[in-house]
Amino acid sequence: MDRLWSPWRAAYVETANDRPELDEDTSIFAHLAAQDDDRENLILWRGAEVFVIMNLHPYNNGHLLVLPYRVVADYDALTDAERIALAQVANRCIGWLRTALHPDGFNVGMNLGRAAGAGIPEHLHMHVVPRWDGDTNFMPTTGQTKVIPESLSDTYAKLKAVIASDAEA
Repeated sequence: MDRLWSPWRAAYVETANDRPELDEDTSIFAHLAAQDDDRENLILWRGAEVFVIMNLHPYNNGHLLVLPYRVVADYDALTDAERIALAQVANRCIGWLRTALHPDGFNVGMNLGRAAGAGIPEHLHMHVVPRWDGDTNFMPTTGQTKVIPESLSDTYAKLKAVIASDAEA
């Protein structure tokens, strides 16, 4: 049997039973945004209307999510300010990722509703996924495994340093 080691997942697995039960009006994102420990919760940046969090289960290294603080499922239910902030902050995320990780391209988008692939459909979020030439190899195709080359905490530190130096942040 082949093994793929991912020691950074141990903390997640060990605390699985410690996670709070959320009521039906709260999403995991709103729960994390209400807390003060941004580093522990992988929250990179907070604005007036939206915030940026790293995806705990990334498609690629540096996979970010941009979300309104308000729990809303439908794009047309966003306020104008939330829609504008989502677009502006996604643009900033692209700049931060370019500086910190030097990707060759990006996937940016939303999965609205469970049928569209949303894992947390009650709280709309925009994905900003950095891509590199050749980042899709045989592992996902033949091994059904995605290899993320850097720990979440290392990527968090790189991005926080770039955000701290961003004059607009």
